[in-house]
Amino acid sequence: MRWGEWDYQASEVKEGMDREYLDWWVNFCRLAASPGAAAHYLRMVQETDVSDIVSAVHVPALVFYGSYGDVAWDLGQQEFGQLLPNAQMVRVSEFASPWHVPELIPELRRFLADHERGDVPDSVLTTLLFTDIVRSTERTAAVGDRAWRDLLAAHQQATRREIARFRGRELDTAGDGFFASFDGPARAIKCAENIVSAATGSGLQIRAGVHTGECELLGDKVAGIAVSMGARIAAQANDGEILVSATVKDLVAGSGIEFESRGVRELKGLGEWPLYAVAR
Repeated sequence: MRWGEWDYQASEVKEGMDREYLDWWVNFCRLAASPGAAAHYLRMVQETDVSDIVSAVHVPALVFYGSYGDVAWDLGQQEFGQLLPNAQMVRVSEFASPWHVPELIPELRRFLADHERGDVPDSVLTTLLFTDIVRSTERTAAVGDRAWRDLLAAHQQATRREIARFRGRELDTAGDGFFASFDGPARAIKCAENIVSAATGSGLQIRAGVHTGECELLGDKVAGIAVSMGARIAAQANDGEILVSATVKDLVAGSGIEFESRGVRELKGLGEWPLYAVAR
């Protein structure tokens, strides 16, 4: 079966489907992605597991699940919805797919009407990056205060450039360390890789930690256990190493980023957690 033709097989289940529209949809799929790109995307979807962090999402959600004749199309939607604290579950008796959106509109309208207040959430799911210069005191003593200030200023400028490049947001700078947030873990990891590489070229050794979790919003800042965990993960990293939590590793499945297990580590006040290093 060629890329896009699975729709034809599904169409055999229900009579009266708009074949012209289905032909358009198959053509759209083929123009949107090559067979190789589509296969890579589907593998990424199949390997991604966010079940560990779904319970941290507290915004209202609408989850559709159901069947199409004798063919089940519930690919875990029902189980996924049950993990969401504020999910509204709607069973669709007939097939409702991207090309049959009108079948979903009444439920969507009711859901949006119930949540049209637009309340500002007091928490957000985000990816946190912590970086720190290893043995900065020793480095200062070796090069002298003035040279160290120049070296530190160059490092800070390079770090801010990379954070901006990967659409991150600098949240804090403490001494020679940075704390930033990103809307995706892959971008945070790529940013950390560039920061480590640039620092190495300047004679500095950086360690970094990346974690994704629910954070409380405190004005322009974020707080919560996820922040503490990100900082603890960074503290466990060796020279030039980027450590991530299992959550981050699962979220970037299929991205091409590879990891090496660092075993289970004790994170002060947070218990034991499996950590992974970004493979060089």
